[in-house]
Amino acid sequence: MKHLNSIARSTGALAAAALLTGCAGNSLQSPPVASPAARSLAAGASWMDPDAKKGALLYASDSAADVVKVFSYPRGKLVGTLTGFQTPQGMCVDKVGHVFITNSGAAQILKYAHGGTTPVATIADPNEHPIGCAISPVNGDLAATNIFDDTYSNGSLSVYRRARGTPKNYTDPQMIADYFCGYDAKGNLFVDGTKPASFAFAFAELPRGGKSLQNVTLSQTIGGPGGVQWDGEYVAIADQEAPVIYQFTVSGSVGTKVGETQTHGSSDVVQFFIEGNTVVGPNATSGQVMYWPYPAGGEQTKIISGFGVLIGTAISEPNK
Repeated sequence: MKHLNSIARSTGALAAAALLTGCAGNSLQSPPVASPAARSLAAGASWMDPDAKKGALLYASDSAADVVKVFSYPRGKLVGTLTGFQTPQGMCVDKVGHVFITNSGAAQILKYAHGGTTPVATIADPNEHPIGCAISPVNGDLAATNIFDDTYSNGSLSVYRRARGTPKNYTDPQMIADYFCGYDAKGNLFVDGTKPASFAFAFAELPRGGKSLQNVTLSQTIGGPGGVQWDGEYVAIADQEAPVIYQFTVSGSVGTKVGETQTHGSSDVVQFFIEGNTVVGPNATSGQVMYWPYPAGGEQTKIISGFGVLIGTAISEPNK
């Protein structure tokens, strides 16, 4: 693994160490030990260009610096910085442009208005460490994937009806850690993670209205669980251990590969975001955000540098 969990190093917790050293390509960061006040002071106050909210915005989480940087999209000009986080990681966007950011170290998901500098809602994820999130296009439900709980044991999936209140929690005996998730157009939810003992890639579906996660076997081997997103036609899944995003059709317990997007120049694309004919993704280990043609893939068309450890990206449109 490229970035060993700080709590695993400092406490020697066997569960956390086993979980995070089992996947060589994983760059996810656990809650840091510095106090929130110290981090907020070091990062400074949140700010945003007053004109930023008029256009599309690219959000990118830097979990090493505990900030989320905001850029004009597609230009890539820095127009704001959000501070005060405790390990921000994955993100998702609803149909009106609200941005949801998993604040892993604080066991919560923060909701921001498009171009806003302070959260408009704080959604508690009790005793969990959320990594990824997704918003259902059907009913506005919020799903959050938890890599582990406060005991550093099994992960889980938290689903909030209409993105508020107390979540319903789902666990899968064949998935020890839940990483990222994405809804399709019908409200079915797809989740990736790692299996117990082997820490091999795992994938599951929570059908709309379903009561439990259903395991899915993919026709393509994936080394490390990366982002999951519906691209309008297929379920797209990134492999953290290879520069590629795969596309699948899913029927019952089988996922069939139908295509792939090579993300040249990347070594660890985690939670990407597809916007039209472009996919934007964090190259976590190089501290860069990169753009690629989608689904064609190939060479990157733009690079934004200057990050520590990047985990999540999202694009928000005004009045989307």
